[in-house]
Amino acid sequence: MKVRPSASGQGVIEEILPRTSVLYRSDAARQKLIAANVTQLVIVVAAVPSFSEEMVNHCIAAAEQQKLKVLLVCNKADLIEPSRHAFSTLALYRELGYPVLQLSAKNDSVPLLPHLHGHLSILIGQSGMGKSTLVNALVPAAERATADISVALDTGRHTTTHAKLYYLDDDSGLIDSPGMQEFGLYHLNVEELAWGFIEFRPYIGQCRFNNCRHGCEPGCALTQAMREGKISGRRVTFYQKLLQAGTAGSPP
Repeated sequence: MKVRPSASGQGVIEEILPRTSVLYRSDAARQKLIAANVTQLVIVVAAVPSFSEEMVNHCIAAAEQQKLKVLLVCNKADLIEPSRHAFSTLALYRELGYPVLQLSAKNDSVPLLPHLHGHLSILIGQSGMGKSTLVNALVPAAERATADISVALDTGRHTTTHAKLYYLDDDSGLIDSPGMQEFGLYHLNVEELAWGFIEFRPYIGQCRFNNCRHGCEPGCALTQAMREGKISGRRVTFYQKLLQAGTAGSPP
């Protein structure tokens, strides 16, 4: 929006500009707006507590639907052995062309800065991944609350209750969002969901049936590509889980 300053600390809204992107998650009952006009989705994961690869796929699909740049950050690299396994899991996404950055927010968050320049980025991830610690390292004045993880439950403790925007410079902004355990995509139809998996795109429209959902239908080009090793079975499984859960446009 365009705002004209008036009295000290006040202003008048003169024009509401169209949104360039709208990021939200949804289930069968409702939609929840996360942020608007962002240009980059930064998915923060860590080895401790364990992260959900399924949720990573949901976030990537949502970003692709809105044509957002995706960056995967593997935090807590100081936990050497657990992080090695986490980083290995993310190798699939590097192969797909998504940049993966490994760092330790507690020790050095500077490697993230070049990736944020020129973007309005939003940090997305489960509780305990270290999003607020990253924000505090990059914007010391933020003073976002943090908490220890629960080792027994292998989960983080929810400390961030609302999203907040911080300006890094004149061209860059960073939004810290509350931790989430799920990222529903009920608002995406089957075609949009499949398009959110970028390696599927060459095969969309190549199936025997025009309304193929890429599940167990005969003549499915996607299934054939998986059998031939051209696309990852892991990614196909995550896609099919979304369909079976009824999170793609309509219940199964």
